[in-house]
Amino acid sequence: MTLTNVLARFRGSFDPAARTIERINAWESTLEALSDAELRERSLSLKFRARSGTNAAALIPEAYAVIREACRRTLGMRHYDTQLRGGVALARNCLAEIQTGEGKTLTAALPLYLHALAGKGAQLATVNDYLAERDCGLLRRPLESLGLSVGLILTSTDPELRRRAYRCDITYGTGKEFGFDFLKDRLAMRAADEQGAALTASTDRLLQRPPHFALVDEADCVLIDDAVTPLIIGAGHGVAAQTRADVFRWAATAVDEFEEDRHFVADEQDRRDVVLTAEGCQHARLLEKPDCVDLLGVTELYEFIERAIRVAREFHRDVHYIVSDNEIVIIDEFTGRAAEGRRWQAGIHEALEAKEGLEIRVNEGHAARVTVQHFFLRFPHLAGMTGTIASSRREVRVIYKLRTVVIPTHRPTARKLLPTRIFATARDKWQAIVDEVRDVVAGGRPVLIGTKSIDKSETLSDHLRRAGIAHEVLNARHVAREAAIVAEAGHQGRVTVATNMAGRGTDIKLPDEVLSAGGLHVIATEFHDARRIDRQLVGRCGRQGDPGSFRQYLALDDEIFKNAYSPRVAARIAARGARYSGRLDRCLPWFRRAQRKVELRMMRGRKGMLHREHERKKTYDRIGFDYYLDCPE
Repeated sequence: MTLTNVLARFRGSFDPAARTIERINAWESTLEALSDAELRERSLSLKFRARSGTNAAALIPEAYAVIREACRRTLGMRHYDTQLRGGVALARNCLAEIQTGEGKTLTAALPLYLHALAGKGAQLATVNDYLAERDCGLLRRPLESLGLSVGLILTSTDPELRRRAYRCDITYGTGKEFGFDFLKDRLAMRAADEQGAALTASTDRLLQRPPHFALVDEADCVLIDDAVTPLIIGAGHGVAAQTRADVFRWAATAVDEFEEDRHFVADEQDRRDVVLTAEGCQHARLLEKPDCVDLLGVTELYEFIERAIRVAREFHRDVHYIVSDNEIVIIDEFTGRAAEGRRWQAGIHEALEAKEGLEIRVNEGHAARVTVQHFFLRFPHLAGMTGTIASSRREVRVIYKLRTVVIPTHRPTARKLLPTRIFATARDKWQAIVDEVRDVVAGGRPVLIGTKSIDKSETLSDHLRRAGIAHEVLNARHVAREAAIVAEAGHQGRVTVATNMAGRGTDIKLPDEVLSAGGLHVIATEFHDARRIDRQLVGRCGRQGDPGSFRQYLALDDEIFKNAYSPRVAARIAARGARYSGRLDRCLPWFRRAQRKVELRMMRGRKGMLHREHERKKTYDRIGFDYYLDCPE
């Protein structure tokens, strides 16, 4: 036995997951000899043992071997040992970092099957209907062949079908839909209580069963980025709401009357906050106003003006939101996808509706509300998986008590990381990107270009069009064509310009001629506010040991400096960098420091909001009120 083998065996003796994988593999030959009916009987036996009180951990080796054999027979896919390792981590209530392209969908089948055996329900929460429907469609056959029922909940699913889906052993859907259905049940329970009727969690009138196990896909997006996003069911509209809508419209028209540094200043701690100066307050009082404004107190008048100025300065169409069917639709800054059904709070959404001249929908309060974090903390068994979470492992441990486990790749990574290129201006950067795309396409390779926002993707599209380079654009405006665009993105000579939605849940297939030419080439056009999003884009190439390459492009007038510092400091950085003509690569540490500064500020903001929500919930629990139904805006 070689020294390498001895060391590997020594390390394995301290690796519980490795021992569990050995026990799973030991079942393989036995299960392969069974007929389909006998394999189903084996699954029913596991179900009986689970419902008789056998601990789930004791069932892992046999249960995982059974579901792996079912996937091999029905899908032609056999779980790798690295996927088994991920499944073991998820069964132990961990958050697994599984690199993009390593098969998270197939890995998810393992803990879902294990927890579904107990008959209490297992839910997989993902970020949108497309991924939920795709994953459910893929795994329905192997799960049903083992005697388990599988349900799917989409935005369009009616209440009766939702109720049936939640009664299934395994339910696929989005975290947003799960949260809203939870709130609907709370409202139903309150209504029954007011009528003096007995309504319990087991009543058929409720949609959901008591929480048992939730597996969160793209966990960094759901559990970190959206952790403090409130899911709200409004209480309705009235005369007061109409009055407030009129004030929002007036404030939107009054924005041009105020000058920065004279009438208002940006807050030093949060550049997105705006505060009126003494002269600005006086100016606001002297402005000509409609009668509806006279109903406001002076402090509330200032708040409307400050909010309108902030919206005009910091919230940009095709960057932070789009207008679709006469409605403001938020663009998720981390996924690049349209966040249907979400609304900004504290009057921001209404101010945007006024800015765009749309119908203003003002709620007169909340009938029910829950944050994403509080919803998932209700589950006694919680796990998650994503391609990028290691940099936020401490935040996950503190908030959710989840340990982060990094799962190794099935094959060694063959990705080439090319030197970062830095330019003085965005114009120079766009031209250099166009030149590189032309060279790579000439070599028979496809190119994926990641941009930070819709407007940046369309700016780059214009440059490519003028250069005569055929390409496709993938952003929230083209979400209906997402699957078709991604399916073609790996073909020889294809060029795809995308927001970071291209890094979430989709797989770019590469034909043999592309692999032999060097694989997919990925270009990032700037730093995102979080390193995790940059890593998502890098992970689009070099998947499963395939060849590929990645290059980062930066410019001294990129948004990362504007987000990290004041406009004056950002301008000073650009001017200082311009003196390094021909040696701009020396400026790379500046970009990394700015990114870390933005990440830290965002993390502190999330922690502050989570702390306030925790304190509010403790207060409501102490005085006997239902936090989810009586939580004010």
